[in-house]
Amino acid sequence: MNLKQHYQEKVVPKLMEEFGVKNRLAVPGVKRVVVNIGLKEAANDKGVLDKAGSQLAVITGQKPKVTRAKKSIANFKLREGSPVGLTVTMRGKRMRDFMTKLFNIVLPKVRDFHGVSDISFDRNGNYTLGLTEQIVFPEIDYSKIDKIRGLEVSFVIQSGDAKISKRLLKLLGLPFKKEH
Repeated sequence: MNLKQHYQEKVVPKLMEEFGVKNRLAVPGVKRVVVNIGLKEAANDKGVLDKAGSQLAVITGQKPKVTRAKKSIANFKLREGSPVGLTVTMRGKRMRDFMTKLFNIVLPKVRDFHGVSDISFDRNGNYTLGLTEQIVFPEIDYSKIDKIRGLEVSFVIQSGDAKISKRLLKLLGLPFKKEH
């Protein structure tokens, strides 16, 4: 069963029952998934952008967008407009495929993994997950990487409430830490 079918057949009815939602269309869902890599060394070395960009493209299946500094900060030796990272926004089928891969293959491969933290929700109900290394993704060939880089995965959820968002992600298969 794919993630879309699972969402429509199992998750939506359960959320409607638990939170008293009358209309199926009012049930929250994941709008998009945003993957970011911060590259502080990209300002000095342009090759870093290409290497990290190709790895992010392999992981997500689409070309990353370069993020640039909004203003200059002398203490960080940063100039306005210089590249500081890469970002990819996924929607639709690519997003669902990425979420399935993340929940079922990538997260179980993380060392000492006991579930993701449930404190990373913002006040709008969006969830951000940080990964310390990109080598946990099956598409990355360990012998071809130049440096281990971390990345952030943000789930943008149309709920407005962290409690509903947590329940949605849990029903979709995101493994949260056990509460003691």
